[in-house]
Amino acid sequence: MLIDTYGRVATDLRVSLTDRCNLRCTYCMPEEGLQWLAKPDLLTDDEIVRLVRIAVTQLGITEVRFTGGEPLLRPGLVGIVERCAQLEPRPKMSLTTNGIGLKRTAQALKAAGLDRVNVSLDTLRPDVFKTLTRRDRHKDVLEGLEAARDAGLTPVKVNTVLMPGLNDDEAPDLLAWAVENDYELRFIEQMPLDAQHGWKRDGMITAGDILHSLRTRFELTEEGTGERGSAPAERWIVDGGPHRVGVIASVTRPFCSACDRTRLTADGQVRTCLFATEETDLRGALRAAPEDGTGTADGSDEAIARIWKRAMWGKKAGSGLDDPSFLQPDRPMSAIGG
Repeated sequence: MLIDTYGRVATDLRVSLTDRCNLRCTYCMPEEGLQWLAKPDLLTDDEIVRLVRIAVTQLGITEVRFTGGEPLLRPGLVGIVERCAQLEPRPKMSLTTNGIGLKRTAQALKAAGLDRVNVSLDTLRPDVFKTLTRRDRHKDVLEGLEAARDAGLTPVKVNTVLMPGLNDDEAPDLLAWAVENDYELRFIEQMPLDAQHGWKRDGMITAGDILHSLRTRFELTEEGTGERGSAPAERWIVDGGPHRVGVIASVTRPFCSACDRTRLTADGQVRTCLFATEETDLRGALRAAPEDGTGTADGSDEAIARIWKRAMWGKKAGSGLDDPSFLQPDRPMSAIGG
C-alpha cells in the first residue's frame, strides 16, 4: 500500500498526461501560455500504462483520474484508457477536462472504458467565458458536456471557480442550469496554483460565500453526517433531491487529514500533494536498464514500487496553506494535474 506516517492510504491516482492546454484561464496561466515540457521529457504511452499497472496491481490504487493541462490534447488518450481498463483488478477511471474536445471523443472514450468525466466551466455567459479563458470556445464546452452525458460518462460533474468581479454572481444560475441538465455542479475555491503567483486570500470567494449565494434561491440540506472522509467535496441535497451540489473548500476547510491521493506529473514525477515543493522521480527508474553493469540501476516494477512507497511515506500532514511561511509550488496547476 501507499501509506504515510499519518496512517493515510493512497488509493486514488491522478495522472497528468500533458502540461499543454488550449485555454488560457486567468487563474491558471498567462495569456501567452507557458514553456511546455519537451517531448522527450514526457512519459510515453507505454510508460504511463506501466506506471498505472504498477500502482493498481502492486500498490493498492483503485481509482485513476486522467488530467492535464488538457488531457484531450494527448494523442494516445483513448488507447491509454483502453489498456488501463484491461488491468486486473480494473480501476475506476475518470477524466478532468475543459470539455472542448469532448463532442468528438466522448463516445470513443466510453467505448475504451472511461467511466465518467469532470468538465471545467466557470460561467454561463459567453462573454465572461472569453474574458476568463481568453478564448471564444463557450459553445464547444456546452456541446462537449452534452456529448459526455449522452455517451453515458456519468455522473457528469462540472467544476466551477468563482472569481471576484467576473462570475461571482452566477452561483444560483449555474446550479439551476446544472439541475436542468442533470449535471452535478461542484464549486472549487480558487487555490494558489497560478503560474503568475498572483493569488491572494483577501477577496477570494470562499465556500461560505458560495453557500450563502446558493441559499438565496435553493434549499440546501447537508448530505449524510457532514463527514466527507477522503472526498474533496462537501455535498448538499438541492431542494429535497435528487440533485446535489458540492463545494471543495481546499483553502478554508482543507481535507488533508483524510487525503487518499497520489499524483503523477506528465514528466514522471510523484507528488504527494498539490502544494508539495518536492517531487520524486519515477521516469529515471522507468528508463533505467534492469542491469547497467554496475548494479546501481534497477528499472524493475518492484524497484519503481519501492521508490513510490518511499515518496508517499514522507507525505506531510497538510498543505500548509494556513502557515505564514507557506510557499506556492513552482509548478502551476497545469503542470501538476488536478
